Amino acid sequence: MTREIFQNCRRILRLGVLLGVLLAARPAHAQHATPAPADSARIRLPLTLEETIRAAQEQSLDAMMAKYSFLSSYWSFRSFRASRLPSLNISGNLFALDRSMGLIQDYDSGELRYIENYNLQNSIGLSISQNIALTGGTLQLYSSLNRLDQFSPQDATSYYSQPLTLSYTQPLFAYNQFKWDKKIAPKEFERAKRVYIEAMEQVTAKAVSYYFSLLLSKTSYEIALKNYDNTCTLYAIAQERIKLGTITQDELLQLQLRMLNDSLTINTSSLQLREQQILFNSYLRYNDRVDVEPLLDRRIPVVDIDYVMVIEKALENSSFTIDNEIQMLTAESEVARARAERGATASFNARFGLSQTGDKFRTAYSNLLDQEVIGLSFSIPIFDWGMGKGRVRMARARSELVRSQIEQEEVDFRREIYTLLEQFHNQRNQCAVAERALEVAERRYSVAMENFRQSKISVSDMNIAQSEKDQANQTFITALSDFWNCYYSLRAKTLYDFITHTDISAAFDNLIKEQNP
Repeated sequence: MTREIFQNCRRILRLGVLLGVLLAARPAHAQHATPAPADSARIRLPLTLEETIRAAQEQSLDAMMAKYSFLSSYWSFRSFRASRLPSLNISGNLFALDRSMGLIQDYDSGELRYIENYNLQNSIGLSISQNIALTGGTLQLYSSLNRLDQFSPQDATSYYSQPLTLSYTQPLFAYNQFKWDKKIAPKEFERAKRVYIEAMEQVTAKAVSYYFSLLLSKTSYEIALKNYDNTCTLYAIAQERIKLGTITQDELLQLQLRMLNDSLTINTSSLQLREQQILFNSYLRYNDRVDVEPLLDRRIPVVDIDYVMVIEKALENSSFTIDNEIQMLTAESEVARARAERGATASFNARFGLSQTGDKFRTAYSNLLDQEVIGLSFSIPIFDWGMGKGRVRMARARSELVRSQIEQEEVDFRREIYTLLEQFHNQRNQCAVAERALEVAERRYSVAMENFRQSKISVSDMNIAQSEKDQANQTFITALSDFWNCYYSLRAKTLYDFITHTDISAAFDNLIKEQNP
């Protein structure tokens, strides 16, 4: 009898003749029976949390940005390494025609006069240069040949050759850029590696957040649908009970109001589900036709984490420590630069080689003559009004400021790790309590449903049981989300997988090969 009444009730709701209020409720239910429009082209894609993380790391825009940021740092490091290797250069000046009037002075008489200058010059040279990081000097070996064709006042051709010349330039008391680059550049590349892994962990954390937001919206939508059906069942039972006098008209109206509220909840939760689906698809770069169905895994891994181990891994693996080292080295290099630019500067130059000139090509390479050029240039400030001293003190002040900031940042970093770890431990307990509360709430709701059928509880009690069950569902999913968010936040801080007990790494060689197939 009850089943027949229930079926009649649903049929009446579809036809839209039940009290006017239910006229809007039934279409809402029919409209949102599935999260996606009825389109045969739509794709249903069930995803676990692990699959979501893998997809985000492979195809999200954030992952691509992290990749190309690392590659930019890689090529910067390659440029640094190339600057420490010998460089081979060829240079020249071809077909340099000069036909003009030139002003010259007779050294004997002092007379000035214009002379026609009409010549063609060609030159070519080959050189090998090597920067010396230890001293900051530059060593160069080169060979060159010049040809001069004179057309006025008479035709003549001459060659000037330097078959082999070795030169060396050494700044004295100067800032050695090569020395500081050697200290800083490798650390910057190592930081780039760690920043890339941290960025990928941030991608993971965002994927987890989007995943659980979608899961919570989907669960809320499914609960709203189920609650509506249950309310229909309760309404059918209440109609039977009102005939028997075991329920009041007020309670029947409560159920009608509940059905209306459930209908509104279906509409609201459907919109929220669609919004979260769009956000999820956008982040993982899925087509709009893909309907992702997050698969809930209630299992919580057994993870034993203590503060000492976490802080050790954070200081050892993350970019925090190496970034501080780079800041200090950069500050120290600025102090060294200020000191070098404050006092005397000098440069030692030496050139040794062979040369010859002749009116024919072969004579320019016969009977070669030695050439030696050595010189020392210097500059000594006598009085600079304290500018050099001021620059040094400013650089020292900035260095001390950086040191103080680093010390404070380390204190804040340790406190942040401790807070995050406490939240993680607390969240694990929260998950256990929330799961137990969900089991109790669902069992209580089932008992309440049965008691209502037997006229043992009121509609108000039934509504309370349903609300508590819904709240327990949302609380459990939120607790799961917070647990995994805390876990992956710890991973991002430490670059350590606490489940597999391994440091998190990346296939950097593959990233570079993809850029250079």
